[in-house]
Amino acid sequence: MVLNGKKLQVAQLLLVVMPAFVLFGYNQSGVGGLLSLRNFAETFPEMDTVTTEGAEKSHKKTIQGTVVAMFTIGALLGAFSCSWFGDKLGRRKMIFLAGILTLIGEILQCSSFHIAQFIVGRFILGWGVGQLSATVPVWQSECSGTKNRGAHTVLDGCFISLGYLLESWINLGFFEINFGPVQWRIPLVFPIFVSIMLMSCVFLIPESPRWLCRKGRGEQARANLARFRGLAQDDPLVATEIGGIELALEETGHSAASMKDIFTMGKDKLFYRFMLCILLQLLQQMCGSNLISVYATILFQDSLGMSPELSRVLTGACLTWKFLSCFVAFFTIDRFGRRILFIISGFGMASCMMSLAICTSFPDTNTGAMGAAAFFIFAFNFFVPIGFLGCNFLYCTEVAPMRLRVPMASISTANHWLWNFVVVMITPVAVNTIGYRYFIVYAVISATIVPLVYFFYPETMGRSLEELEMLFAESPSIMSIVRESKRKPAEGGLVTQHLREKIGKDDDDDDEVEYKV
Repeated sequence: MVLNGKKLQVAQLLLVVMPAFVLFGYNQSGVGGLLSLRNFAETFPEMDTVTTEGAEKSHKKTIQGTVVAMFTIGALLGAFSCSWFGDKLGRRKMIFLAGILTLIGEILQCSSFHIAQFIVGRFILGWGVGQLSATVPVWQSECSGTKNRGAHTVLDGCFISLGYLLESWINLGFFEINFGPVQWRIPLVFPIFVSIMLMSCVFLIPESPRWLCRKGRGEQARANLARFRGLAQDDPLVATEIGGIELALEETGHSAASMKDIFTMGKDKLFYRFMLCILLQLLQQMCGSNLISVYATILFQDSLGMSPELSRVLTGACLTWKFLSCFVAFFTIDRFGRRILFIISGFGMASCMMSLAICTSFPDTNTGAMGAAAFFIFAFNFFVPIGFLGCNFLYCTEVAPMRLRVPMASISTANHWLWNFVVVMITPVAVNTIGYRYFIVYAVISATIVPLVYFFYPETMGRSLEELEMLFAESPSIMSIVRESKRKPAEGGLVTQHLREKIGKDDDDDDEVEYKV
């Protein structure tokens, strides 16, 4: 492919990023809508909650939650494995390997006749998706320019929602067919074609220039960066950006040389940056996002007392609304910044969860309360993608240091999958036992997002990854980092200023600056 500039970035988004995160969303929620199908229950009687009652149903709901959650256990380990292999293999090879694993898992899953094979397929599939979720956002942020890095990476959330949307409508379509195993096997076949597309296209896009610089392949890094920016290789802007990358590598090389340094503060405040990522990914899961996405059909059917068909229609509509809501973040993240989106999202989710708890506390015969509960599920799906369906992955790649970007992103993403497992595992049991009180837990956690982000999370908008590196290194305290981040980035950027100082040129003579690398 001989594409440059915006065309190359669009190709990266459509050919690699979109299939990677459609696999994320589709496979994560792909089983939730199948659990109440009679043929599925007959094929896997260990998970049959359709024809059982009482204690037996409660026991099988626990097994159901465990089987569904095997995907997230695999994703947790897959994301964590990137800590060792991500920087060795490079971004593209890691994505290709993940694509192979998703393909194997999907084939095992859709061809299962026994629960053991289904569990193994879920686990392998999750492993591949975990690797994708840890690697693709890093690759995107390292290839994107400062002005559009937020919009490009927040599209991950749009594509996750697209996966949810496709899963819900495909499940509804085959539910109407009502022809035995076709109802659930064909929906599980669909992502196979997405995995093949991902594997076929990933090597058509250039490797990350920042990864190439770290591996000492400067000329190839310069060529790839020029293609992503749509400029000639000898353009001063390309030379400046490559120089900034190499400068950041030089200045942080000693303090961020090994993974164990993540757990120390030091000049670069690595532990603080690590905790920003860990806490953000924890909040993303414990706000209740996947509670709604994975178990929407069950919530409408069991908690709100709606018919199976209406529950699936509302789930499809709800996830379609979530997909459309993702574009709020796309158009605002590089205009208003990351902090304000996190705060608005947290406040909105807390309000909706509390309202949902109040509405579901009434008996399911109260149609007005149940209608209001359905409304707040839709409202919740409006607020989630504003800050916590793509922006969280972006932020973790922005605050991580260059030499530890993949390990830090992979560990924080593994933490994301750990809490995803907790939510998916306990939800069927919790909804069946404590009912509306379960939503209060998520309301309280979502409410903590507002003060945490306001006091501890610096703004990353408008700064290159290398400028952010210097912001953390040069600020004397955590509060000063947050305070300094709210100011408009210096004209020309910190990296350009540092390059000029190292080269010894006059800052005022912009027309005659010679950029050395």
